[in-house]
Amino acid sequence: MSQALPEPALPELAVAESALPGGYPVGLSVVVPVYRGAATVGRLVEALSALRPEGGLEVVLVNDGSPDNSGEVCRALAATATIPLTYIEHARNFGEHNAVMTGLRHARGAYVITMDDDLQNPPEEVLKLYDHARLGGWDVVYTRYAEKKHEGWRNLGSRFANRVADMLLDKPRGLYLSSFRCMSALVVAEIARYRGPYPYVDGLIMQVTQRIDSIEVMHLARAEGRSNYTLKRLVLLWMNLATNFSILPLRLAILAGVAMGLLGLLGAVAVVIEALVGSGTPSGWASSMTTTLLLAGVQFLILGVLGEYVGRAFLSANGKPQGVVREVLPPRAPAEARLVQEDPAQ
Repeated sequence: MSQALPEPALPELAVAESALPGGYPVGLSVVVPVYRGAATVGRLVEALSALRPEGGLEVVLVNDGSPDNSGEVCRALAATATIPLTYIEHARNFGEHNAVMTGLRHARGAYVITMDDDLQNPPEEVLKLYDHARLGGWDVVYTRYAEKKHEGWRNLGSRFANRVADMLLDKPRGLYLSSFRCMSALVVAEIARYRGPYPYVDGLIMQVTQRIDSIEVMHLARAEGRSNYTLKRLVLLWMNLATNFSILPLRLAILAGVAMGLLGLLGAVAVVIEALVGSGTPSGWASSMTTTLLLAGVQFLILGVLGEYVGRAFLSANGKPQGVVREVLPPRAPAEARLVQEDPAQ
């Protein structure tokens, strides 16, 4: 009689997949948009590779048209990584939120964490954020900071954007919207369906769920260089928030029109009263010019708000892309990753 052969061992990835609820290949995906991150992204991936989250970990790097050699660095990381690492390259710079959306579509984890490539968020905090979301049953967990290490103007801009978000978005009052956040696969799948050219990840999240929490984490000073967010980028981000996920600006334009109409009516009544009880011609070239300029300014402001909405609708209908992917390097098979780990010279 022939002796029965032993069953072949299952690949590590298959074991992890069978052990996770929902059949997800890994427990945690970390999506990192990369822009001018050549000096820091390698250290970030190295630190993430040392983590051992429940269910395993993968990293998704999205090079958002970075003008430095971030692409070369990321390709080298993809060739030598000891954990599953996917590298995606945009054909040009589309913006941080657009890059995050591309990364979310390639993430395979039961939970997904988004974080920047500048090492201001310590990689060690990833496990804390992941476990809080996983064990607490939260759909989304944001991070907040006891002290932010940004420049003063950047902190002021962040506070302004969060106050505006309190008014425009259906979000828990006072919740700080951080780019270092953890989302469940349910939320990721829903927001990844959005294909418009002006994504705002936090606005999409608020449309999907209200099961949201936050935890406090450390925030470090930048390890290299300076912030990629200029004043112009912050204004454009605020415009995405204001015009893509709320009609409040249109309602404010209506209120401004009503207020100016009432003000004009009161002015007309005052002129009539002055003409009836006063002597001579009613005074007022200067006041008339002031009123005219004020009304014209409000009218142009309202037209500008309407034009912004119409322009964005036109570009969306015209098929302006959210992001164009030039290249995707998928993660290597588990056997290849083990080979690199055993022989670093490979």
